[in-house]
Amino acid sequence: MDLLNYAFMQRALLAAVLVGITAPAVGIYLVQRRQALMGDGIGHVAMTGVGLGFLLSASPVWMATLVSVLGAVLMELIRWYGRTRGDIALAMLFYGGMAGGVLFINLAPGGSNANLTSYLFGSLSTVSPSDVRAICLLAAFVVLVTLGLRRQLFAVSQDEEFAGVTGLPVRALNLLTAVTAAVTVTVAMRVVGLLLVSALMVVPVAAAQQLSRSFAATFAIAVAIGVSVTIGGTVTSYYQDVPPGATIVLLTIAAFVALTAVATPLARRRARAAAQPAGDPAECAIPAGRTAPDEIGV
Repeated sequence: MDLLNYAFMQRALLAAVLVGITAPAVGIYLVQRRQALMGDGIGHVAMTGVGLGFLLSASPVWMATLVSVLGAVLMELIRWYGRTRGDIALAMLFYGGMAGGVLFINLAPGGSNANLTSYLFGSLSTVSPSDVRAICLLAAFVVLVTLGLRRQLFAVSQDEEFAGVTGLPVRALNLLTAVTAAVTVTVAMRVVGLLLVSALMVVPVAAAQQLSRSFAATFAIAVAIGVSVTIGGTVTSYYQDVPPGATIVLLTIAAFVALTAVATPLARRRARAAAQPAGDPAECAIPAGRTAPDEIGV
């Protein structure tokens, strides 16, 4: 493939693979917690970090990471203590993040809204060697957390009260999930873009749930889908000169539609088989959007 002869495409493909792994790995916990749009909110907050990076002549990736982590922690605090006013506070945080990004980048020397485009929607040619190093470090953190603490994170995502009774540090784990989601957003922003990263966190997980209800299988399938669509979208973007973020998201949605079309007849057959008298009782159905805990330990 001639695209591998170019250094910028090598960097873009490496970043795409890391994004394809990390986004669904975090997204499965957000889907379990019914916080599918959390990545979208963090993406809005990260815009302020990007703007500050340009204004202070610092790395936009690291500055966005810092601001995203602070925003994610603030979102968790609002969720705990906000009560009836929580949704208003979150709205102000999201919109303030967008406004801050636009303001700071226009205050930066030589800055303009055009500088935000590659961060909002992704760009292949602007993934620099320093970006790749930052993405590798951040992706390693995400993988260590999502795999190393999968039992604890799954338990808290399923039932916070029960997890607390068993002695798990629920609030600390919730904060860690939020911070990991924030790091994932900054990992993905150079490839997918801040405004589209939430789709890559959620849709592969939803697609995987069409085929499996166990946690381990859903996790593996979602990551496989994530890597496939990010590589496919990156290659397509190179050859067809189309935006990588939009291409990756559309491929992800296409994968969801295809798997749903395949899984629906299979689900009907299982339902008919379960309705027939048999020697063994039918398995309990897992509610949509949830995965079974029995296979979490792989």
